[in-house]
Amino acid sequence: MNAEPVAKRPGGRSARVQAAVHQALTELAGERDVNQLTIPAVAERAGVNPTTIYRRWGTLQALLAEVADLRGTDVPPPSSGDLRTDLEAYAVRTLADLTRPGGIAFFRAEVSSDIDERRSGLRECLRRATAGLDTVLEASRGRGETPPSPERLLDRIVAPLHFRVVFSVPGTDETYARGLVADLFSGSRHQAVELR
Repeated sequence: MNAEPVAKRPGGRSARVQAAVHQALTELAGERDVNQLTIPAVAERAGVNPTTIYRRWGTLQALLAEVADLRGTDVPPPSSGDLRTDLEAYAVRTLADLTRPGGIAFFRAEVSSDIDERRSGLRECLRRATAGLDTVLEASRGRGETPPSPERLLDRIVAPLHFRVVFSVPGTDETYARGLVADLFSGSRHQAVELR
């Protein structure tokens, strides 16, 4: 007589461990520099054994990438019907994501050069950084417009925001983010920042 297979409980211990580890990593990333993040520290905060994290994720980088991917799944708002307004909303959302607790730590970890997964990590990071742009551009083309190319938007909106947040350049705020879009439409460029 065959025993009935035991069904896995949805949301059981595994899901609780994953949630606790994700939360612990997010909290620690908001409190510490990315270079100070370690699996033992995450395990202690999550209340699990470090071997649990090593067994499930293997490396801190893999764990960071998983959490970054989950953090970047916000659905962009529907199109306003105006390309400039949509790009401003995208720029402000990008800045908010980078500057929320742990935001830049996840970005820095994804693009660090000392990991084997760097190439795929960079591709995934770029995909997340530009995910909302596809929606904006498709809506614009659907209205019969000819929007700027994705490459131009990367150069004029995405790259400056990431650069300035990574290097903590003063004045990188919502006004600056909206100004990038205004400059794109006016054809001008922001003045260089003088670092003292």
